[in-house]
Amino acid sequence: MDSSVQFWNRTAERYARRPVTDEAAYRTKLEITQRYFRPDMDVLEIGCGTGSTALVHAPRVRTYLATDASHRMIEIARDKLSHTDVSNLEFRVALLDDLDELYQQFDAVLCLNLLHLIRDPGAAIRKVLTLVKPGGIFVSNTACLKDTKSWLRPVAAIARLFGFAPFVKFLSKQELVNHLQEAGFEIMHTWVPENASDVVFVIAARPSMRHEGSSKG
Repeated sequence: MDSSVQFWNRTAERYARRPVTDEAAYRTKLEITQRYFRPDMDVLEIGCGTGSTALVHAPRVRTYLATDASHRMIEIARDKLSHTDVSNLEFRVALLDDLDELYQQFDAVLCLNLLHLIRDPGAAIRKVLTLVKPGGIFVSNTACLKDTKSWLRPVAAIARLFGFAPFVKFLSKQELVNHLQEAGFEIMHTWVPENASDVVFVIAARPSMRHEGSSKG
């Protein structure tokens, strides 16, 4: 098992109890995302943690599949779900690479606080593109520590070595945008919280088939 998955299994209960760091920013991201939702949409959330965001969004769409690599995170999320009347939400233990059979099945894919925890975020974004229907959207919230806190690299490496932290990729905002555009996404909306200048929230769209065809000449 990957050491980062072991970390999240070990810390899942503490993570579930931890309050949102910036409640106002979190609510803003929920509201922005829901502007793009429709009742007939099928949504996938990758790296859902203990399911708090999925439980908020699911009532706004037709179906909602929420996945996480940590089985303990999913156990907690399923317990939360069992105490609600939400009926269109499924929690599943899965890595991004486990989702190949879901090719172009989703109107929206969410990766919140995940891309900076992946060794190759560019490859992950290209994989996400295959899951999004033409005309669908990709919602991400990413810590871009390379811009503001690059001095944390050795600290993060030592913390991971001793099991105190997961793997962290030091990305810049421009690198994130480049990865999205190179994969084929079009940036629709970008927002940086006032109190977290190293975090970037992005709504990107996969062009429709007609648009994709015309862009290739």
